[in-house]
Amino acid sequence: MSLTLHYHPLSSFCWKALIGLYENDTPFTPLLVDLGDAASRQAFAEVWPLTKFPVLQDDARGEIVPESSVILDYLDLHYPGPAPFTPAGDAAWRTRLWDRVFDNYIHLPMQRIVADRLRPQGQKDAQGVADAQAQITRAYALVEAQTGGREWITGDTFGLADCAACPALYYGDRVAPLGSDHPGTAAYFERLKARASFARVLVEAEPYFKFFPA
Repeated sequence: MSLTLHYHPLSSFCWKALIGLYENDTPFTPLLVDLGDAASRQAFAEVWPLTKFPVLQDDARGEIVPESSVILDYLDLHYPGPAPFTPAGDAAWRTRLWDRVFDNYIHLPMQRIVADRLRPQGQKDAQGVADAQAQITRAYALVEAQTGGREWITGDTFGLADCAACPALYYGDRVAPLGSDHPGTAAYFERLKARASFARVLVEAEPYFKFFPA
């Protein structure tokens, strides 16, 4: 098997890559990286010196592919499935726009809030947390407006932006709950969770949820 995914089951950005791999039943070897273990970190650093996962290693083509969105682009190009993650034509930029909305305006602010929860007392950033929560709330409003009349975020086909939405909304809801103000987004989130690829990721992550700072 030529593809290896360097990942961790709790990592939100790893979920995005895993969902893509599972969507198309793409054969790959999962290699869990424990950044808290010196040997595991060093081995991963030899593959990708920035030590940020996920990273897809393709031995058949001699390629190291980091970054979740780039991994899905790479799979589209070299290991395509029944439907591309990013469609051709005018739909392509819309798909990438919503991929960026989920990553930059829900996913990353969520991670800032989680990081703050891990800080010791006396080093908390209350203003930073409030700003991140406000950013997520503004992004929820955009998603809410987009979900009307659509099964998936850009239309009738599940794709790159929906892969991004899965971890963004799952973890985002834990730090900035969707609530009753976003019924369309909540319904879209339920459709995502019912997707076999996402359901599988959640089952695999379940043993690690105890490490998520509630």
